[in-house]
Amino acid sequence: MTVDRRERRLTPTETADPHPTGLRPATFSHREKELEKRLSALTAEERRRLAADWVMLAHAGQRAPETEWRTWLLLGGRGGGKTRAGAEWIADRAREGASGGGRIALVGQSLHDVREVMIEGPSGLRALPRYAFGGRPRWEASRRRLVWPNGAVATAFSAEDPESLRGPQFGAAWADEWCAWRRPESTLALLRMGLRLGMRPRLVITTTPNPSAALRRLLKEPGLARSDLPTRVNAAHLAPAFLDGLEALYGGTRLAAQELEGRVVEGDGALFTLEMVEGARRDGALPDRFERVVVGVDPTCSTGGDACGIVVAGRSRGTAVVLADRTVRGRSPQGWAGAVAKAVADYGAVRVIAEANQGGEMVEAVLKAAGVGCPVKRVRATLGKRARAEPVAALYEQGRVRHAVGLDALEEELMGLGSDGGDSPDRADALVWAVTDLLIDNAGLGPRIRQL
Repeated sequence: MTVDRRERRLTPTETADPHPTGLRPATFSHREKELEKRLSALTAEERRRLAADWVMLAHAGQRAPETEWRTWLLLGGRGGGKTRAGAEWIADRAREGASGGGRIALVGQSLHDVREVMIEGPSGLRALPRYAFGGRPRWEASRRRLVWPNGAVATAFSAEDPESLRGPQFGAAWADEWCAWRRPESTLALLRMGLRLGMRPRLVITTTPNPSAALRRLLKEPGLARSDLPTRVNAAHLAPAFLDGLEALYGGTRLAAQELEGRVVEGDGALFTLEMVEGARRDGALPDRFERVVVGVDPTCSTGGDACGIVVAGRSRGTAVVLADRTVRGRSPQGWAGAVAKAVADYGAVRVIAEANQGGEMVEAVLKAAGVGCPVKRVRATLGKRARAEPVAALYEQGRVRHAVGLDALEEELMGLGSDGGDSPDRADALVWAVTDLLIDNAGLGPRIRQL
């Protein structure tokens, strides 16, 4: 059976390219030389003007998404440029002056962090190149606020004192190193309740990730846009030996994945580790033909609730290959059933395995009504999520599951399964159902021809 490997559409929370600047390692030096050549032809004044032009210099991960979002989460490695991106976004909001959008909250782990990193730091608000030509805000220490000449005001708050967020109101807010806060969720809730000024109050969160329950829940919120800023995309603005030295020491480790790549890795007690996931990615070219392809579905029965997990996997020579993650969110049953039907058609699937705990016969009915032409196998979860996933995790340890590229969101959910913060793993559940059908339930062989 030949599988159509057409490119899937990525969700707003997924990274389309591991090199979001478009500069891949093989071409970076060539483009860098070309840029240096052009810069050398500029006058000193032109260089100063260019250095202040954030639109020209920002890499893709530092630009605010064009989608309608309420919270923009920048997950970055050390030196990935997330602080500069947060400061530039706040500076743009400050242009609105004393109006609603120009009333701003700056929240850091402590007041010291707000001042030394977000305001006075080398990538902070007062250091932005745009202010080299005037308009630099002044810091009023006694009132813990930054004041722009046009009347915009940013007030500093400490995450150690969340009660101080009761009462004030804002049109924009920047929360820095949110994952390091002592009470990230409750403090963020108080901050959001104060975002009620202006036409579109918005929140930017810049942080190095950690495998916490709070972060995994944040990633599932509706209205959230995510940008990934691994350290390497900002290498041109770092000391030459910084990245090479750290990658030589920590490359390939869990620490490097979290602190340099900005990835959400496994938490305590997780069934699926970073090593297992990376092993599933690395094993050379994927097969072109499969004995059978199935689609695992973890349905949702309400619009706007949990996502509907939709994962496509195929079996080849005793190995399961995860081909695509077609998970959708905010769809009606008819909407997600249509996404399942498309996945079946795109990959030539011979079976859909759908959890029937929610909806029962309704799940099969909406799938058939949406045009799913292959058989639908309804499965009922009688064990907990961890118990169901343990045999699949063992297959990963044996090297019997492999991954296509572009499955970052699914892999993060896998590494949260079974650990603190692994609740409602829609994508991971769909994967478990698919792999279980292919490799565990009757080995998923189907009819065969034997030569006598």
